[in-house]
Amino acid sequence: MSGRILVVDDEDIIRESLSFILKKEGYTVEEASDGKAAYEKIIEESFDVVITDLEMPKMGGIDLLENISKASSRTSVLIITAYGSLDTAIEALRHGATDYILKPVEFEEIILKLRRIFTSRKLLIENQALRKEAQRRYDFSKLIGQSPAIQKIYDIIQTVSETDSAVLITGNSGTGKELVARALHYNSRRKDKPFIAVNCGAISESLIESELFGHKKGSFTGAVSDKEGFFKAADDGTLFLDEISEMPMQLQVKLLRVLQQKEFTAVGTSYSTPINVRYLASTNKNLLDEIKAGKFREDLYYRLNVIEIRLPSLKERKEDIPFLVDHFINKYREEMNKGIKGAEPEVIRALVNHEWHGEVRELENIIERAVIFCKNEFISLRDLPEFFKPDTYLELPDVPGSLDDVLKKLEKEYILKILQKNNFDKESACKTLNIGLSTLYRKAKEFGIDF
Repeated sequence: MSGRILVVDDEDIIRESLSFILKKEGYTVEEASDGKAAYEKIIEESFDVVITDLEMPKMGGIDLLENISKASSRTSVLIITAYGSLDTAIEALRHGATDYILKPVEFEEIILKLRRIFTSRKLLIENQALRKEAQRRYDFSKLIGQSPAIQKIYDIIQTVSETDSAVLITGNSGTGKELVARALHYNSRRKDKPFIAVNCGAISESLIESELFGHKKGSFTGAVSDKEGFFKAADDGTLFLDEISEMPMQLQVKLLRVLQQKEFTAVGTSYSTPINVRYLASTNKNLLDEIKAGKFREDLYYRLNVIEIRLPSLKERKEDIPFLVDHFINKYREEMNKGIKGAEPEVIRALVNHEWHGEVRELENIIERAVIFCKNEFISLRDLPEFFKPDTYLELPDVPGSLDDVLKKLEKEYILKILQKNNFDKESACKTLNIGLSTLYRKAKEFGIDF
């Protein structure tokens, strides 16, 4: 096992024995006979762990520990002490020591404690790497889009992320509302604290209060143990309430109280728990319409809507589509280990001119599918779904028949193509075909087309 260890003890036999054992375990080990000599080594070199006695000449273990804390916050300290000095060992733990060992020293115990320390250090490093990766992923300087519409959103986020104000993120499904919420969190001073996302529409009405606020054991049938809710889990961090319009009315009242009082009450308890949370919410509905319909509380709306970020649809930022296409091709090329270099110009034209009802999410799905089917260096129209092929091009039936039969087959194929292009939105298809809805139903019945 790798790792640099400094053994500090004024008793030669203990220091040398420890060094010998630890070197056999694969550690790189250095020695110091007192605290002053140890501190001089620590200033010049870096160590993962310092194993030190408490009672030493020139500089004792407690003083050495305090100096290590100032010089190297990443160095763990393992204290060796006699049973009679146990109070001093506890004091050392209060000053930042990682653990302690009682004399006489058991080598197996030291090896076990060192393994725990290095395992914890590894997990800490991995966690820090994951946090940095999360911050990199949600760094807006690396997000896709150069249109004025999306640049305006980036500017708002950079400004708003520095505050603790509530933000309401609105826009069509698939425009990236959760991505914006995460960007707000990972660009804020809470970035090292939890980000908890809750889909209010995905939790049953009977359980959502318990999921949000937690519950006490026995507070209702099925509550077999205490449960910590999302609010408590998000303490000191950010709570993202996705699809807030789906929250039941009776729970909206309780949410409003939490926002106002900065405390919540778990189900089955009579006491309140204070919390420090930054609130973000999103919806694809017009909440003012929901208020008029009696489905959303007006006071909660204004509490959540301190700042509104409305995400533009792809229709408003068509110039970003080529950049998004390139981004998604790179993403899925790496995932699938394929040698695709890009997309042909006619593919880009078709994608830019498409009406994206599913927004960016639909575009990503289309590119993922195209990368799967592409067998060449560049994605072509044949790698896209049928409804992306030019409307002017229709294959003639490959079976002989009368003119009437051929025309009917072509008519059926064209109607199907337009329906697919409009995601089977019948009214949109009728506008493209320039026919009435009743005519479309009649043709569908005639040709056996199912909506």
